[in-house]
Amino acid sequence: MVNRTMFGLSAVQRQSLVISLTAFFTSLLLIALVSILILISFRGTAYFWPEPIYTVTGTHQDGTRFSVLANLFDETASEDVTLKYSDAQHPYGFQVQISRDEIDTPRLANESAEIKLLDGRRVLAIPEHIVVPSKPAQPLNNIDTVLEEVAQISAQIEDLNTQHLAPIHEALSQFDKRNVVADAPARERLVASFGEYQKRVVALEATRAEYTLLVSFADGTPFVIPIASIQDVDFVSRLSTWEKWQVAFSEIGVFLTDSPKQANTSGGVFPALFGTVLMVFLMTIIVTPFGVLAAIYLSEYAPNTALTTIIRVSVSNMAGVPSIVYGVFGLGFFVYTLGGSIDELLFSETLPAPTMGSPGVFWAALTMAILTLPVVIVATEEGLRRVPEGLKAGSYALGATKIETIVRTVLPIASPGIMTGVILAIARAAGEVAPLMLVGAVKFAPTLPIDGEFPYLHLDRQFMHLGVLIYDGAFHSQTDGKSASMMFAACLLLLVVVFVLNILAVVLRTRLRKRYLKG
Repeated sequence: MVNRTMFGLSAVQRQSLVISLTAFFTSLLLIALVSILILISFRGTAYFWPEPIYTVTGTHQDGTRFSVLANLFDETASEDVTLKYSDAQHPYGFQVQISRDEIDTPRLANESAEIKLLDGRRVLAIPEHIVVPSKPAQPLNNIDTVLEEVAQISAQIEDLNTQHLAPIHEALSQFDKRNVVADAPARERLVASFGEYQKRVVALEATRAEYTLLVSFADGTPFVIPIASIQDVDFVSRLSTWEKWQVAFSEIGVFLTDSPKQANTSGGVFPALFGTVLMVFLMTIIVTPFGVLAAIYLSEYAPNTALTTIIRVSVSNMAGVPSIVYGVFGLGFFVYTLGGSIDELLFSETLPAPTMGSPGVFWAALTMAILTLPVVIVATEEGLRRVPEGLKAGSYALGATKIETIVRTVLPIASPGIMTGVILAIARAAGEVAPLMLVGAVKFAPTLPIDGEFPYLHLDRQFMHLGVLIYDGAFHSQTDGKSASMMFAACLLLLVVVFVLNILAVVLRTRLRKRYLKG
């Protein structure tokens, strides 16, 4: 007779029910995950895709007529349409929601262009002609040639500033520190040289300012844009599909290599991308040896006592501590206590201005190392437990010491488990935001922690992080649809970074597994 239990189900039926429910909820989780990835990918790639420009005319509720060049968003909305337009009052763009009843049928503006400026702003206008000094008005198809000419002038100005004016200014500053009189021959020669180079710079800047692009808005109002401020001009409404892909790839290149602009709502994310990778790299270098050594002690040396059990439980509980707690600990101990002590010992001449006693990339990496340390310890200890005792006994039988057995036998075989811990640590560290905002990550820091000045790697500098950039972009995206797309693009890039770092670690783990477990 079959043993019936709760709800009258047999053991086989209960097992089948559990399997069905598990499969159902697993499918729901997979569907939710895939949906999130699709949403991020769709909204993120939309940031790079050129939006067509329309001529939008209509009548306001007060009876006044309007005509603007605009990008349309939410075109399928039943009541409101979002316009991002340019006109004489808002030449660099303004976003507004307007009732569908107030506008006429939008007309594709094939003669209009999206003019991208170097400071991140964009102008939607109709290019008329190019003004070049000492020459007649140039046609629009010469825009690339004119942009190159202006870029050469800008390069000459930059060369004069960096190669000549900056060294002279530094030398004059040294004279001021030594209280050299104003009529000293050496000082007078420097001042004269400074004046000559300054005149050349002023002349070049005046010549560059004469290069302009004359545009007009939908109502015919003219507007002048300096060529030196233009990054690119795209007639997006007349682009073919292939040309749109070219523009999109160009935008991706700018996104990956440029700095954020306009309060992190346009431009690129290179400083944030660089800061994220650098912080994760430093964190991995710090956490791996400490995590492995702690796991070796707990697995191979620690006696099986109540204290060891408490340590293991504490390590497991540390993995569940909220990340903001680690941020407060890093700020209080690493930055203020440890960093302040280093300043008093090594940088006393710069006090009260802190050097290491302020948030920076090193303290951020150290804080994230403490945060991910339990993950590495647990994964490494699991890998060490899987090493067969027979291999250890064979090593001892051949005369190897305990340290030699651990280094030459146990660690190579446990290396896949160690890499598993490193992979989990990288995945968590790359996505954390709250602790980083306390110990070094900021919304805008275009100066990279690495440059050409000694000591080249400046661990005391603050840095940008993709997670912080996304967090900041979430606020701007409430009023600007384009910046919302940039936020999703940054999310997509962060996922790609984590994916690439994990793939590299997985490949290394696979090679170690093949070498030591199957070789």
